[in-house]
Amino acid sequence: KANNINDCPLIFKILFLQSQTMNENHTKTQKKPYIKCTKCNKAAIIFQKYSGMHLCKNHFIADVERKIKLTIRKDFKVHKNETIAIALSGGKDSTVLCYILDKIFGKRPDIKLIAITIDEGIAGYREKSLELAKNLTKQLKMKHIIKSFEDEFDITLDELTKKERTKGACSYCGVLRKNLLNKTANKIKASKLATGHNLDDEAQTILLNHLRGDVARTLRLSPKKAIKGLVFRAKPLKNIPEKEVALYAYVNNLPIDFSECPYAHESIRNEVRDMINNFEINHPGTKHALLKSLQKMIELVSDAQDMPNEIDTCTICNEACTNNICKACQLLKKDKKHYAI
Repeated sequence: KANNINDCPLIFKILFLQSQTMNENHTKTQKKPYIKCTKCNKAAIIFQKYSGMHLCKNHFIADVERKIKLTIRKDFKVHKNETIAIALSGGKDSTVLCYILDKIFGKRPDIKLIAITIDEGIAGYREKSLELAKNLTKQLKMKHIIKSFEDEFDITLDELTKKERTKGACSYCGVLRKNLLNKTANKIKASKLATGHNLDDEAQTILLNHLRGDVARTLRLSPKKAIKGLVFRAKPLKNIPEKEVALYAYVNNLPIDFSECPYAHESIRNEVRDMINNFEINHPGTKHALLKSLQKMIELVSDAQDMPNEIDTCTICNEACTNNICKACQLLKKDKKHYAI
């Protein structure tokens, strides 16, 4: 059922979206009725319940790209002679991000786009997406850097999760990934690090932080200015729902990995995702409202107090952090005391 599409695994979402695009064939035979695009007479491939619009393939692609360009202009303007690092995993979000940024900036000789892929060391999962990432960057003629947990931290995620731990695998993976992405982006002197976080990701994180009472982490989701030591995080897809990102990848024939991480079931995010999806079905626009609440909160806080221009550096690895020892070093227990996140 269409109303339950958000509750389905990604592969079923794609299959559902694929069936929707079959409406285009009906226009040729006129054997079956079809829903017209709000902006033209072609068959619609998607209904945006939050906007009330039916969109055909061409108008859907234009709508997604328009929103992404607006987000870039509004939140992180790209200037001349910039180097933009792109976190590319090979999944739908990062693949669409890489494709669109190349479409927007790829022909500009003054802008460098460099993809960074992190190999966490998840057997039977990362190999396929890593190959897809390589093929995409080769197709786009984009420089591609691959870093691994094993080379950087002397341990894979599979090995790490077998040890005694206090948190889910996603918590450990997230800390190490962010650390390695920031370190690599700094080395190539990137002015921005673009990630594939979509509207669903942002809404889930905002609600998660509210449930935990973590206001500081919530504010860090959308910094208004760069902080020394941390490459500025850019999220061009943050206003695009996950379903639309998946459909955009499908209609543009982008090679993406549909498999799910074997550790995904350990995350509390799954419960929050289901909660938000149910609200979105009954109250369209819920996800956009959560994102707007974050933006309003940041404006209020930044007006009330000055945000820091720089933060501390880890006494062990010299990476930027909010305490004397960064989360990655705490996690890997690189100091004499016992730390665990």
